Amino acid sequence: MAQLIKPPPVFVHPEWTQSNMTKYSNAERERAAAERLVEESKRLVDETQTRTDHTQRDVSKKFEQRVDDLTFWNKELDNKLAELSNEIDSLLAFKTRLEKAIEACFEPLHIAQQCLENRQKRRGIDLVHDDVQKELIKEVESIQGVIALLRRTLEQTVEQIRLDRKAKYQLEKDLKDKFSALSIDGHCSELRNNSASIRYKEGSTKIETNSVTPADWEGFSNANIEYAERERMSSVQLRSIIDGVLQQTTNDMLKQCECVNISYQKRIDETKDTKGKLENHLARVFAEIKEMEENITRLKKAIADKEAPMKLSQTRLDNRSNRPNVELCRDPVQYRLISEVAEIDASIDALRERLAHAESSLKGLIRNQLDLEEDIDIKANTLFIDEVQCMGMRKSVNIQHF
Repeated sequence: MAQLIKPPPVFVHPEWTQSNMTKYSNAERERAAAERLVEESKRLVDETQTRTDHTQRDVSKKFEQRVDDLTFWNKELDNKLAELSNEIDSLLAFKTRLEKAIEACFEPLHIAQQCLENRQKRRGIDLVHDDVQKELIKEVESIQGVIALLRRTLEQTVEQIRLDRKAKYQLEKDLKDKFSALSIDGHCSELRNNSASIRYKEGSTKIETNSVTPADWEGFSNANIEYAERERMSSVQLRSIIDGVLQQTTNDMLKQCECVNISYQKRIDETKDTKGKLENHLARVFAEIKEMEENITRLKKAIADKEAPMKLSQTRLDNRSNRPNVELCRDPVQYRLISEVAEIDASIDALRERLAHAESSLKGLIRNQLDLEEDIDIKANTLFIDEVQCMGMRKSVNIQHF
């Protein structure tokens, strides 16, 4: 079924007028609101621009301050690092001195020990615990003590170098971080609104969990510098101690070496003097042996010379015993012959007794000769050991200051 077409609404004149007035009023209200919004927007733009400019100037100023702070601490760390590096180099040089000093101790120690070993080859009565022996033992103990002291000092030096390098590493790490921060902040301070590298970075305003306060930041570097300075001062003090130890130990070794050499010279002179006296006595014993041998020869000859008179006297007595009868008279001749035989017997007994004494004395002289020759040989062996072997080696001892 077809719909009927309705005619458009028809308004009266007052309605038309009211409609126009309403539109006029709405338009005016919107225009006024827009004008206010425009003015307020202009004012807000100016205010935000001013505030942004002020904030950027403040940020730039703080960047400058931060760069100055970084530059200051960078310089402080760099200066301390240079001081510590120089101190490590100096301590390494002292370490080398200690190592050379320890190495130089082994030759005098070996020579002293070799001297003691050589002197054990002395023979007989010369194997005596004399002043040389005492001074050599003292020298060995002294050098061993010096080596032990130098090794302990070297251990302390190695440990101090380790601590110095630890402090140096902390300074270098801190300095590296400071340099990186200085590069970053320096670059940031140079960025401008028209820089090509600026961009939006979402989440850039968050505070990192591992960030620190300015006080902590400054305290960290200050602590590194103070720690480095403490270790540097410890190193300086240790170098002073090392210098004193090297000086004292060298002086002690030189003094003891001189004491040993003086004792050796006295002992050598004493041994030479004793050997000379023994040789003089040996020469006199030789002369006395020769004279005693001649004396024994004379005594034997004298005893032999008594055989003929004894035979003569006994033969006469035997012949006179054959006198016949009353001629067998005990006349003076008979008594004298009997006394002659007794005298000759007494002389022979006296000569034989003296010969026995002479031969005993000769044996004693020969024993003394052998004893003297043995003792002279012992003294010669001692002189060879002390003067040739030991003092020959000791001439090569070179104790020097390191």
